[in-house]
Amino acid sequence: MKVKNITSNNGNKIANQFIITDDIGNKYFQSYSTVIVKKTNPYYQPQTIELDQKYWNFSNTTGKYRNIFLGETIKDTKAKIKSGEYILTDLNK
Repeated sequence: MKVKNITSNNGNKIANQFIITDDIGNKYFQSYSTVIVKKTNPYYQPQTIELDQKYWNFSNTTGKYRNIFLGETIKDTKAKIKSGEYILTDLNK
């Protein structure tokens, strides 16, 4: 498992905002100690994106770095949740 900080546009490491890659290539965005997003590795299975149902839009800071991780805006994310493309689930069991 590998953990790295999200970096700013200037290349600075952002404290408490992490990208975690597990042993089979699934990627997670974690804000402080809470997992916000899971992206499965499409090599092993069809790629899915899961958002934590409670914390996916918890704060402006979480949202800012979630958007960077997903490469989209909140409007895009909401549309994908509504369409069923993104799954809301409990990622912090």
